[in-house]
Amino acid sequence: MKTPKRPKLFIRYKNLSGDSKVVRYESTKDVMTVQFADNSVYNYSNQSAGPANIVKMKTLAAAGKGLGTFIESSLKDRFMRKIR
Repeated sequence: MKTPKRPKLFIRYKNLSGDSKVVRYESTKDVMTVQFADNSVYNYSNQSAGPANIVKMKTLAAAGKGLGTFIESSLKDRFMRKIR
């Protein structure tokens, strides 16, 4: 018997600046999953982006401002996997 997959618990990004490309995100212990306006979804992990960057991403996501800019300026290709 297969174990059912855990449903994604995406949270809508507040986008307080009004011009972010980030739409939704999901945060787990070691991974941030981010969905962008073009429907692309990326996983950033402690291993790919570094633990300090994952903590910063979680802080920015919760604040609703600066996440897209941080990803663009500091993490560009440091994702673990592109989901779509």
